[in-house]
Amino acid sequence: MKLIIVDRDGTLCVEREGYLQTPDDWEPLPGALDAIARLNQAGYQVVIAANMPGLGRGLFDMAALNAIHAKMNKQLAAAGGRIEAVFYCPHSPDEGCHCRKPLPGLFQQIGERYKLDLTQVHAVGDSERDVQAAVAAGCVPHLVLTGRAPPVQTDPLPPEFPPSTRVHADLAAFATAFIAGMQAAGAARAETEARARADKTQPPSAH
Repeated sequence: MKLIIVDRDGTLCVEREGYLQTPDDWEPLPGALDAIARLNQAGYQVVIAANMPGLGRGLFDMAALNAIHAKMNKQLAAAGGRIEAVFYCPHSPDEGCHCRKPLPGLFQQIGERYKLDLTQVHAVGDSERDVQAAVAAGCVPHLVLTGRAPPVQTDPLPPEFPPSTRVHADLAAFATAFIAGMQAAGAARAETEARARADKTQPPSAH
């Protein structure tokens, strides 16, 4: 199974003050739905890992959350894309849970659910807590600059960002770069394998 983990608010959809509380608050970021569809078409399943403290604080309930994601899934389907699952932390920062990013609990839940080596999984988010959680879980971290508070500089990133963080303008740019990188790596592997097969079939040289 090939999997990519993405954050929701600020990465896939517009981030709102006071969180997304109703389906009317859901608005995909430009190019984000198509990015998910292109990743799916390249053979990758996509799951969401998101902090949702508004749920624990009673700002919205599970019925509202399900309605938001039903709208998200409908729009994704129209674009030819699909989110496999949504993993979320409903806790506030003072509850001391292990699943609220920047802690790695959500990512570890995903790894356990799908029986994956997380070091082979790429994770995309719009904040330092997203990439910190990804690195803590062993994932390959990617930052998109579409959140409400992008870093003031990107080259180099501020010190709170892991040095392995890869930066993209948005989710669409990540998808383009990621798919191109996977295709190049696949072509290089195929060429290496073809050369190895050719070497095996070559007759021994005469002495």
